[in-house]
Amino acid sequence: MRVHAALLLGLCLIAGAARAGMFDDEEARRDIAALRGQVEVNQKAVEERLARIEALVQDRSIELAKLIDDLKQDLARMRGQIEVQANQIDTLDRRQKDLYVDLDARLRKLEASAQAQEKQAVSAPDPAAEAKAYEAALNQFKLGNYQSSVAAFQNFLASYPDSQQVSSAQYWIGNAYYALRDYKTAIAAQQKLLASWPTSAKAPDALLNIASCQAEMGEAKAARDTLQVLLKKYPGTPAAEQAKQRLAGKR
Repeated sequence: MRVHAALLLGLCLIAGAARAGMFDDEEARRDIAALRGQVEVNQKAVEERLARIEALVQDRSIELAKLIDDLKQDLARMRGQIEVQANQIDTLDRRQKDLYVDLDARLRKLEASAQAQEKQAVSAPDPAAEAKAYEAALNQFKLGNYQSSVAAFQNFLASYPDSQQVSSAQYWIGNAYYALRDYKTAIAAQQKLLASWPTSAKAPDALLNIASCQAEMGEAKAARDTLQVLLKKYPGTPAAEQAKQRLAGKR
């Protein structure tokens, strides 16, 4: 009886243990299922979040590409505007230079015209006064006032530089110095006449006067050379005839 009771008790314990094991196994399965569900939920949430991020990145990539394209277009427009402005600046610079050249040419013309008008405005020398001044200087020479004659002829040259009598006035200055026995100054005065007015009617007389000065200074050879130059350059003139006579007399 006791053995039977013990067996019965053992069987009850084994059954209880079995029921307890079954309970623990089901609970574990429920926990695993719950975890799997949670994992799936989390995975789905992660996938959705990744999808949103990818969409956002793609949208922003499109926006960035559009922004870069817009910037390129703006840069191209700016370059075009800069080229247009550079061409306009070059055009303006050329116009400005042309304007300066034109203004300079006009100013030069105006200055030349003004100078011409000023010259026309200046009263022409009085022919009567000119002739009177020349005669007065020559009369001083004829009177033997050689120094006064030199001063008078020099004043005449300063007052009437365009006169037809300038070469004659220069000749009489040299002749007056010859009369004063200042032969070097006389030669210099006549050489000035020959250099400034070589075609003057007084040029042969100037050479003859130089030869006279050279002869007075004892430069016989130089005097003969001057007379020969006179014969060569101004043949047929009264001064040339005198040169012939002097050369014939010296042979």
